[in-house]
Amino acid sequence: MRILLTNDDGIYAAGLQALVNELSALAEIFVVAPDRERSGTGHSITVFEPIKVQQAKVAAAKKSWTVGGTPVDCVKLAISKLIDEKIDLVVSGINHGPNLGTDVLYSGTVSAAVEGVIMGVPAIAVSLNSYQREMDFSFAARFTRKAVNILKSQGIQQDTVLNINIPALATESIKGMRITKLGVRNYDNLFEERQDPRGNTYYWMGGGVMEEPQEADSDVKAVQDSYISITPIHFDLTDYRLIQEYKSSWGDYFAGPFMEQFYDSGEPHDNN
Repeated sequence: MRILLTNDDGIYAAGLQALVNELSALAEIFVVAPDRERSGTGHSITVFEPIKVQQAKVAAAKKSWTVGGTPVDCVKLAISKLIDEKIDLVVSGINHGPNLGTDVLYSGTVSAAVEGVIMGVPAIAVSLNSYQREMDFSFAARFTRKAVNILKSQGIQQDTVLNINIPALATESIKGMRITKLGVRNYDNLFEERQDPRGNTYYWMGGGVMEEPQEADSDVKAVQDSYISITPIHFDLTDYRLIQEYKSSWGDYFAGPFMEQFYDSGEPHDNN
């Protein structure tokens, strides 16, 4: 088995090294990760400047590279260019901080895993629920190893990312594991206005998580209750509940010869 490891905290982050140490007992490990922290980059890619790539040395990894781009750049380059062998699984993390609820839309960690799925490789994203400077990632890495073994025995779904969030607690304080859905995760988005030495105004974004009611089966609630959350997520954002409704209701607005409705005023006629 061959596993591609990546993250958004940078190639020398402690969470990534913990994964290398654990998963190298299961598989050949390839590391392709950003050359510095790229948190909050979401699914961005680098298109207007070159992407610099350098070989690196990561203990227990077969081959390693640093990439001067985003986490998604790392996965794209790894699978399509840097690694000749077929990759069986992408593991992204262990992130220093949670990726719960709508965090997944901003997260470079989760987006790297999603890119693996887009490129036909199943993927896991793993995060530890703490921003403290010095964290012990060893249990999170051991749990990830267990998750990989389960996926190997059950068969790995190629179109779904498993988003794993682990409470930053002593091992004996973690109550268990829950399969969850994405919860509610919003921030108060405080922007502090500042000026540079030339008098130009700029803004520095801060703010913390807003406490909001959570459904019992959400990932946020699980972690709050000291459980590991595992959420299957997909990049298909289609709202299937509305497709049939819109097929019916929108059709009324565009009845008749379609293009003729745009000839006179440039706007569709109101058929009501």
